[in-house]
Amino acid sequence: MAVPLTDCEKRKQISVRGIAGLGDVAEVRKSFNRHLHFTLVKDRNVATPRDYFFALAHTVRDHLVGRWIRTQQYYYEKDPKRIYYLSLEFYMGRTLQNTMVNLGLQNACDEAIYQLGLDLEELEEIEEDAGLGNGGLGRLAACFLDSMATLGLAAYGYGIRYEFGIFNQKIINGWQVEEADDWLRYGNPWEKARPEYMLPVHFYGRVEHTADGVKWLDTQVVLAMPYDTPVPGYKNNTVNTMRLWSAKAPNDFNLQEFNVGDYIEAVLDRNLAENISRVLYPNDNFFEGKELRLKQEYFVVAATLQDIIRRFKSSKFGCRDPVRTCFETFPDKVAIQLNDTHPALSIPELMRILVDVEKVDWDKAWEITKKTCAYTNHTVLPEALERWPVTMFEKLLPRHLEIIYAVNQKHLDNVAAMFPGDVDRLRRMSVIEEGDCKRINMAHLCVIGSHAVNGVARIHSEIVKQSVFKDFYELEPEKFQNKTNGITPRRWLLLCNPGLAEVIVEKIGEDFLTDLSQLKKLLPLVNDEAFIRDVAKVKQENKLKFSAFLEKEYKVKINPSSMFDVHVKRIHEYKRQLLNCLHIITLYNRIRKDPSKSFVPRTVMIGGKAAPGYHMAKMIIKLVTSIGDVVNQDPIVGDRLKVIFLENYRVSFAEKVIPSADLSQQISTAGTEASGTGNMKFMLNGALTIGTMDGANVEMAEEAGEENLFIFGMRVDDVEALDKKGYNAKEYYDRIPELKQVMDQISSGYFSPKDPDCFKDVVNMLMYHDRFKVFADYEAYIECQAKVDQLYRNPKEWTKKVIKNIACSGKFSSDRTITEYAREIWGVEPSDVKIPPPNIPRE
Repeated sequence: MAVPLTDCEKRKQISVRGIAGLGDVAEVRKSFNRHLHFTLVKDRNVATPRDYFFALAHTVRDHLVGRWIRTQQYYYEKDPKRIYYLSLEFYMGRTLQNTMVNLGLQNACDEAIYQLGLDLEELEEIEEDAGLGNGGLGRLAACFLDSMATLGLAAYGYGIRYEFGIFNQKIINGWQVEEADDWLRYGNPWEKARPEYMLPVHFYGRVEHTADGVKWLDTQVVLAMPYDTPVPGYKNNTVNTMRLWSAKAPNDFNLQEFNVGDYIEAVLDRNLAENISRVLYPNDNFFEGKELRLKQEYFVVAATLQDIIRRFKSSKFGCRDPVRTCFETFPDKVAIQLNDTHPALSIPELMRILVDVEKVDWDKAWEITKKTCAYTNHTVLPEALERWPVTMFEKLLPRHLEIIYAVNQKHLDNVAAMFPGDVDRLRRMSVIEEGDCKRINMAHLCVIGSHAVNGVARIHSEIVKQSVFKDFYELEPEKFQNKTNGITPRRWLLLCNPGLAEVIVEKIGEDFLTDLSQLKKLLPLVNDEAFIRDVAKVKQENKLKFSAFLEKEYKVKINPSSMFDVHVKRIHEYKRQLLNCLHIITLYNRIRKDPSKSFVPRTVMIGGKAAPGYHMAKMIIKLVTSIGDVVNQDPIVGDRLKVIFLENYRVSFAEKVIPSADLSQQISTAGTEASGTGNMKFMLNGALTIGTMDGANVEMAEEAGEENLFIFGMRVDDVEALDKKGYNAKEYYDRIPELKQVMDQISSGYFSPKDPDCFKDVVNMLMYHDRFKVFADYEAYIECQAKVDQLYRNPKEWTKKVIKNIACSGKFSSDRTITEYAREIWGVEPSDVKIPPPNIPRE
């Protein structure tokens, strides 16, 4: 069999057709050598691979800086409305390759590095992932930054520069063990510290109401130091900014109190302030009410709003005043998007600044705040909703608590006027939840303080209106919108799957990379023999490459012609990795029962991190690895079934596994997954989906035709009906022999012979406390998997469906999502204006 081309070789064929301009190559080489020379310590003449990586990163960064400066000058002169995307997570992954792709530098770098006797892919592998997010929410923020720059929007991402991002996952004896992610250990070539924009953030203290207005006094100050990272658009010379804040103690921190001589103790205590930006909370879809987390949320909001207002006041604009002092036009110049409730404190903080500092009248300030802020809801799971104890607020943010009470009072007066006598509605809609421990419902605060509220897939936005925020929808229906999530086709096709991108470019040109709806042009090729062959060949090459990677990393021999059945996402009960486990064991039992029968060989890969405190999620990982231990060693099974747990799943790993997948598992209980974006990445990269009618799966089925996905199981109304009736797992266990056999094996210790009780908690949960109704979908899932096998036996028909899916995935570009946010929420128009590059003089 011919050895597949490496990604480097494929890249040489794509995008800039033919070889890169020789001038570019010579220039890259020269710049690389210069950086290598100056970054090498003088007494160390031997360069390490990491030195080469940094030299290349700085070479590429040089191409960014001129464009970055020019973009910011352009915004200053044109004074467009600016978009501020506030998120506690930005899951950026690696930057080098993405920057080369977006600047059109990849071929020149490839050729220059090759001429220097180095391998570009090896250098790319040295870069640490910037893992400043947990999963979907943080990765969505990263895709949005890419799209906002590509669409020429004056946009800024604001978040926290965590010293330690999402933990590194090690699997030891089948159990997840967490290791700190020291991603900054070797430095970060992409960021620029901006100490001149350092800002104070206040905590604690007391509130005084005086004749001059309200004063927040005796506070503790922490400084917010900004680090800026350039965010390039795709081949349009626009470079936007992601600004992440790092916490620094002021120089006099704690020294006054300590003036009794314990100077050393006082200096060591600076850590207390700087802990704010130390570590990302590793929870996904789960609220943990820790004071440090609330400090992080206020820290990013307080620093960001000062920055926004400074920029608003000093921006160049039509009249002659050196600064803007009137806030009337603030919502015309500023849009603040709250990525979930984590930055919800923007609402009371903006009110505090307007009312207490800028002396704006309360009602006017409230109008400005509402027009400026918009809120994206990301989950309907009750355990994920942020509800902070009032006592914690009282201590940490006393003025904000007063503002929230006042805002809530006006809101409740309004509700009472609309629905007189409906006390229960007032209780349901209050921002303050009464009870043993009074709590502040941050989602309610976001809804009343925003002019727009959106869900992230059509089905999710309907659930938001019909259940989660039903009362608020009845009050202000015009506020509620849907913005179905998307992914950037640059990283999630061109960068991670150059072979497939090349095959598509040959047929329809390159314009689809900025207008993904053009993939529809592939529909007439569904029956084209040559195209079917090309698409199948790319998939096979990707599988061979990934098999080689797995063999090297996991020492496990993969059958590359087996079906690659992939389930990668955070480990959570609602995502139902357990349903997948039940299928694996069922398949295993069938092979053992009838070994002479012909089975479609499968390699099942499950990957994802469990929140460190989430016991059941960690048990699920242990179960997957234990099933693998038994199945992979069984000689009767051979290479017809392999089970692999993919350790330390992260962005750079996703870029390898997704292009190689045949089957994508998206099997959450209907009504629980807000959208999903992994589902879109698999669709675009030529995997077929097995999934429930949940999140964006619904729209994927609509775009490609339900017959081109493997849809199974309960719909949202079936789940509701089952809830009303009462879900009884034992009924299914008693009625379905294969399910009973599987459960008996797990509970008897078949997969944990050294510790037969190992999975008793899993069994007990599935039998008696399963909120996500795994057994209710078991039969439909097993039947649907049989249909998957049947189609996979016919490679040509399988590939036709693959082509259909790719051709219909255009809707799921984050460019489309951001265009909708821009027009329908932020009131700005995307622009295809190309800012002139730095080497062309400005007019």
